[in-house]
Amino acid sequence: MLTGVLFLQSCGGGASESTDTAVAELEGEIEKPELTFGFIKLTDMAPLAIAKELGYFEDEGLFVTIEAQSNWKNVLDRVIDGALDGSHMLAGQPIAAGAGFGRQAELVTPFSMDLNGNGITVSNDVWAKMKPNVPKKADGKPVHPITADALKPVIQEYKNAGNAFKMGMVFPVSTHNYEIRYWLAAAGINPGFYTAENIQGQIDADVLLSVTPPPQMPATLEAGTIYGYCVGEPWNQQAVFKGIGVPVVTNYDIWKNNPEKVFVMTKKFVNDNPNTAKAVTKALIRAGKWLDEPENRAAAVGILSNSAYVGADSVVIANSMTGTFEFEKGDKRDMPDFNVFYKYNATYPFYSDGIWFLTQMRRWGQIPESKSEEWYHETIKNIYRPDIWKAAASSLVAEGKIPAEDIPETDGYKPATGDFIDGTTYDGKDPLAYIKAFKIGNKD
Repeated sequence: MLTGVLFLQSCGGGASESTDTAVAELEGEIEKPELTFGFIKLTDMAPLAIAKELGYFEDEGLFVTIEAQSNWKNVLDRVIDGALDGSHMLAGQPIAAGAGFGRQAELVTPFSMDLNGNGITVSNDVWAKMKPNVPKKADGKPVHPITADALKPVIQEYKNAGNAFKMGMVFPVSTHNYEIRYWLAAAGINPGFYTAENIQGQIDADVLLSVTPPPQMPATLEAGTIYGYCVGEPWNQQAVFKGIGVPVVTNYDIWKNNPEKVFVMTKKFVNDNPNTAKAVTKALIRAGKWLDEPENRAAAVGILSNSAYVGADSVVIANSMTGTFEFEKGDKRDMPDFNVFYKYNATYPFYSDGIWFLTQMRRWGQIPESKSEEWYHETIKNIYRPDIWKAAASSLVAEGKIPAEDIPETDGYKPATGDFIDGTTYDGKDPLAYIKAFKIGNKD
C-alpha cells in the first residue's frame, strides 16, 4: 500500500503546513473507531446511508451511527461543539464558518457529496400566472429551462396589490439561497442584500426570502406562508405528488453539474484523527461510486425511503433518483444527471467550487467588505482538503476498489465554465472579475 508521504507528494494545490502535519502519517490504527454523524432528511445524504448499509464503514474499521438532525443550524452547532464527529452539510456552512459570516469555527471538508439535486417550486396559483409567460413546445408543454422572466410580471402584480412576494430557502449560506438569488437576479429581479443591520438579506428586495427547513417546505407552501421555494429532493417532487405546487427549474439548469452538499469535520478532529478521517473518506467515495451505477438506484431508493434516513414515499424519491424529474403533474422528463454522486469527479473537493460560494457571499453582502484575490484562494485552502481525498482515493486504487483514472489530474481548480442559466462565465482563479460581471450585486 502507498504511504501517506507518497500521497502527500502527489497532492499539490498549495496545502498549508498544518495540512501537511495532519496527513503526513496516514497509515496505522484508526484513532477513533466509534463515530456519530449527522444528516438532514434529503436524498443527497445517500452516501452516508449507503456507506453504513453496505458495510463500507465497517470495512475501514469504523462503527458509525448516523442521526437525523432538525435543521442546518443544529447540524453546524453540533459538529462545532463535538456532539457530532462529522456531518452531511451545506457546502456554504464550513466556508462561512471560516470566512467571517455567522458562527466562526475551523471546519474542513475532504469529500463533496453530490452534484445538482435541487429545484425551485412555486405554488399552483403562481404557476397559473407564470405559465402564459413561458414559451411552449409543439406538444404544448413548457420549454425548459424556465427563467425567472416568467415570474417577473407575477411579482409586479403582487407588488401593485401591496403584497410582498415571499419565497423560501433552507439556510442563509445554502446553495439553495445562492441558486434562487442567481435565478431571480438573472431576470433583473433583486433578491435583496445582507447588511450588519439586516441579517435577513432583504435590503432593496423585490422578493422576500426566508428560511424554512427542507422537510417543512411543502407544508409551508400549502399553508400560503410562502409562494415558492428552493430545496433539495424529495421536497420538490413531494409538492407534485401532493398536488400543491409545480417545480419550474432545477439547479442543473441554473448551474450545470454544480456542487451541492459536503461532508464536514472540525480541523481539530482531522488533525487528532488523521487515519480516521482518511478511512471515513474512503468509505464515502465507495458509496458514491456504488450510487452512480444505474443498476443500484432502485435499491438506493428503497434504503432512503426508510424512516431512519429520508423517510419519504419511495415513489417520490424515485421520481428524481432514477433519472427522471417531474415538473407540472404528468410532465415527467429524462434528467439522468439530476443526482450525481461520483461521475464527473463529483466527490473531489475542488477549490474552485468553494470559491464560487465565497463570490456569492460577497455578491449579496454576507461578506461586507471587498477582499483581495489572494484572500479567496487562501480562505478556501484552509477548508477544502483535496489532500485527504487523494490519500483515501489512492488507497482505494491500491486495493482495487476504484480505477486509477478516477483520480483527477488537477491543481484543484476546474476549467472556466459558462454553464449557467445566464451564460456568465465563472473562473475560480479570477473571482474578482466574476463578481464584477453581474448587474445586480456588490462590486469589487
